[in-house]
Amino acid sequence: MYDEMPDYGEKQEQPVAERFIEIPWDALETDVLHALVEEFVSREGTDYGRVELSLTEKVEQVVSGVKNKRYVILFDQEMQSCHIADKNNWDDSVKRG
Repeated sequence: MYDEMPDYGEKQEQPVAERFIEIPWDALETDVLHALVEEFVSREGTDYGRVELSLTEKVEQVVSGVKNKRYVILFDQEMQSCHIADKNNWDDSVKRG
C-alpha cells in the first residue's frame, strides 16, 4: 500500500532524514489525524489490491497501521506536503541517507 518513500523524479540534494520530518501520530488531534489520512488515501494512485474498499475502510486501515507503527506520517519540507510511508522503508531510507 505505502511501501516506498515519495519519489519526485529528481535527485535529492539533502539527506532523507533532513528533508522529511516524522510526525508522531499521537501529537495530532484525532480529527486532524483522520483528515490527513483521508486526504492521503483519496489521492490518485493509492492501491489496495484486488479488493475495493470504501473510504472509511481505507482510513480505518491506515489509522490502525499508523497507531501500530506499521506506517509513519512524514512531512516533506521541500514539497510542503504530508505522506504516509511504510515504517521499515522509512527506517531503511534514513540509514541510507
